[in-house]
Amino acid sequence: MLGETKIQELVNQVLALSKADQTEVLFQGVDAALTRFANSHIHQNVAETNTEVRVRVVYGKKIGVASSNDLSPEALKRTVDTARAIAQLQREDPEFKSLPQPQPIQPAAAFVEATANFTAEQRAQVVSVLCRKAKDKGLVAAGAFTTAALETAVANSLGVFAYHPGTYADINTVMMTDAGSGYASFAHPDARQVNAEALAREAIDKALRARNPIALDAGDYTVLLEEYAVTDLLDFLNYLSFSALAVQEDHSFMKGKLGEQVMGDRVTIWDDGAAADTIALPFDYEGVPRQKVTFIENGIARGVVYDTATAEREGRQSTGHSLPAPNTAGPFAMHMALAPGCTPKSEMIKSVARGIWVTRFWYTRVVHPMRVLITGMTRDGTFLIENGEVTRPVRNFRFTTSYLDALNNVRAIGDTTKLFYDDWSGAARRVPALLVDGFKFTGVTQF
Repeated sequence: MLGETKIQELVNQVLALSKADQTEVLFQGVDAALTRFANSHIHQNVAETNTEVRVRVVYGKKIGVASSNDLSPEALKRTVDTARAIAQLQREDPEFKSLPQPQPIQPAAAFVEATANFTAEQRAQVVSVLCRKAKDKGLVAAGAFTTAALETAVANSLGVFAYHPGTYADINTVMMTDAGSGYASFAHPDARQVNAEALAREAIDKALRARNPIALDAGDYTVLLEEYAVTDLLDFLNYLSFSALAVQEDHSFMKGKLGEQVMGDRVTIWDDGAAADTIALPFDYEGVPRQKVTFIENGIARGVVYDTATAEREGRQSTGHSLPAPNTAGPFAMHMALAPGCTPKSEMIKSVARGIWVTRFWYTRVVHPMRVLITGMTRDGTFLIENGEVTRPVRNFRFTTSYLDALNNVRAIGDTTKLFYDDWSGAARRVPALLVDGFKFTGVTQF
């Protein structure tokens, strides 16, 4: 961790080196450590410390971007020069108007010293609980535990400077028998909140109950989607539907639907980068403060997220959802949430005459973006619900169903939520469980 003062000095140095009409500097730093385990033993413990400076220069309407993780004065000058050379070779962007002007940014508390200083020994202590509990039950444990401290800063030649430090801890485990498996995960800014006993108990219980599954016919079922599965629904809605670019390019169902009912009236979905119950980042990669954006309110389409480029096409203001330049993917929601309901999972189960409990999905892929039609498989805990009770494990299903249809057929929403973090995209999601009618399973696996 370099700290705000050193980073501000660094980005100012880069800005001073640039002779472009406009210049932007994005700084990202990470101190991350990972403990990975398999066969109920730790087999890998690695750590990474890295920084990146990304420079975007603007000459008229020509734009160039270059980056480096070498922070020496010579390397910084070389990065600026490379960005300039790239810009000179580009075609003019007729839609470009300007980098963002400075705006007030409300700080978000997301840095936990204990997580930043979490040691390999501390991670090993947590993992040892999972492995020991698995061995005690004749199971095999696998998974990973990551702790990380992050620094993000954005500055530009128009006066923008934004800095944010954050931390996260993310742990997942699969417990396996020769005939079944169970899954559990947990994410939080504070690594001390990880409850290894509870994670082990959840995954072991599923693995033991999942032994010797029966085969059921494919078809339409009422499903209880645990939070692990629900987060997949939000991810695909984010990628396919809730971006202004997707609307502008006519491949989002939100096109022409604002103000209309598009989901069940129990469903409310939003994005809020400064929320206290997420892994916050209060500004985007252009230094624009993140606004809370409501996508769906009681089933009614309300809005999508914008970055500077997509906002300028419509004469709007960015909502603070840009990705790092160069970016052709458009704006991206990184702190999505689905509002909880008032029904405990136990009550959901009691209301189901015949249905399927789904722990999570995997290998999910897009079939049709406008319909949010997705195909994938269930995994690590799929069970039959009969007459209000979870009775038997079933073989995993392949599904091909519209997530939009699923959210139009929500019978009940869980009364608690769970936080998830994707270290690849940096996105955090908070979701409850869902009880959904008419979920389409199209095939049955052999396991």
